[in-house]
Amino acid sequence: MERHKLELVGITYNQIESGVYAVILREADGERRIPIIIGYPEAQAIECKLQDVVTPRPLTHDMMINFMTAFGVSLKEIEIKRLPNGVFAADLIFTDGDNTRIVDARSSDGIALAIRAGAPIYTSDEVLAEAGFLPEETQKKTRQSRRAARGGDRKTTPAPEEDLTDLSSLSAEQLNELMQKAAEDEDYEKAAKIKAELDKRKKD
Repeated sequence: MERHKLELVGITYNQIESGVYAVILREADGERRIPIIIGYPEAQAIECKLQDVVTPRPLTHDMMINFMTAFGVSLKEIEIKRLPNGVFAADLIFTDGDNTRIVDARSSDGIALAIRAGAPIYTSDEVLAEAGFLPEETQKKTRQSRRAARGGDRKTTPAPEEDLTDLSSLSAEQLNELMQKAAEDEDYEKAAKIKAELDKRKKD
């Protein structure tokens, strides 16, 4: 199975809906990006490292790195995966030099540890094909190239706007797909509403 190395672009946030963030990953050998919706604590843990913020006491992920160092364990790499319900997760590959162990984790925790340990981040070709998107400028150029290859513009019917008035009628899979698209469009207000519905179902 082909794998792609990912680079951390940064974190974006929704100025309208507080507490909703997206960590953006980009393929190292291309331009496709993967947005992963995360909460404030996870965003803070990643941003603190990106900004080299020094805290009085170790944060949870810093403590984990200290723990690993004390016991001679290192984070070799992490792999971003996508669960059947559309939620992103991560496999953390640890090694002590002789043995290798894989630990399941949230994608945000995996990324927070990887940037602290200097470990590479990978994902599968399948995940990148399903969840990856091109930045708007690149998409525009791609569309122009395709239209030129077809011999000119063709009229297209715009896709109808998703109705968010009754999210309860949609399945979890449909909600995850809508949330993914909202994140790709950087419409975090819409993503926040969908995430709230998913969180509500988990509590119920």
